[in-house]
Amino acid sequence: MRALLELVRAPAALSVPGDTMAGAAAAGRPLAPGLALASVLMYWSGMALNDWSDREADAVERPERPIPSGRVRPGAALGLAAALTGAGLATAALSGGRRGLTVAGLLAGAVWAYDLGLKRTAAGPASMAACRVLDVLLGAGDQARAAVPAALAIGAHTYGISVLGRAEVAGAERGTAERALVASAAAAGLAAAACVRDRAASCPRDQAASCSRDRAAARAGAGVLIAGYLAFTLPVQAGLRTRPEPENVRQAVRLGILGLIPLQAAAIAGGGRFATAGALLCSLPLGKWLSSRLATS
Repeated sequence: MRALLELVRAPAALSVPGDTMAGAAAAGRPLAPGLALASVLMYWSGMALNDWSDREADAVERPERPIPSGRVRPGAALGLAAALTGAGLATAALSGGRRGLTVAGLLAGAVWAYDLGLKRTAAGPASMAACRVLDVLLGAGDQARAAVPAALAIGAHTYGISVLGRAEVAGAERGTAERALVASAAAAGLAAAACVRDRAASCPRDQAASCSRDRAAARAGAGVLIAGYLAFTLPVQAGLRTRPEPENVRQAVRLGILGLIPLQAAAIAGGGRFATAGALLCSLPLGKWLSSRLATS
């Protein structure tokens, strides 16, 4: 069981439900736990497929991983990836109807395209970012346009993680840390843009004062969380400029994955859902604890 948990990077899945939650908050839609579950299943399928695809390289570079160490057979990993993808599509269809199935299908295609080829190309980081963008839009339902800024914020952060992920074995090259820092800064800016958009048009005229106060509170809460996101991610990324060793890069990737949580919480708080944002933040210490015991990258 431990080998399978390592294969799918189980602790890192805590960074996934916030995608659909952020999409729903940005679109003003109710939260859909089924869509969050679908996105987790897709994430796990991508991790299993990743290790199946990388099994030969991992035999040389990361022999401790489940497949090269002999704890999981390659065929079992591929079968698990396919089963999890199917389960994710079915769950999305049940929870989100035709629209949910369509977006989940695009997400599944993006995940498989990344793992089976794109990650080894210059388009790798961008294709991984696209997976997260689609994940956010999955939660937005038929109001996807409203969730685009939040989706792009989470996609930008994912781009930075992917850039660092390419340096986990050999260490960071010159400019790697700078690209990750730029991506994090862009993510913060996009999150801020997502949170300050005007919702006045949807507010009844006789409740304008109350709505104005609510918007101000939402923006203030989101601003605090964005600042927390930057404090969580930037120092470790900046440290790679002077200490680019592989272990430090892996630590930056682990923290970068968990750094999605305060970013997602900021997007959720920007939609006025403070309780949901707070609940999501509670998963951050749990994620740090679990990632210290099971691989997340």
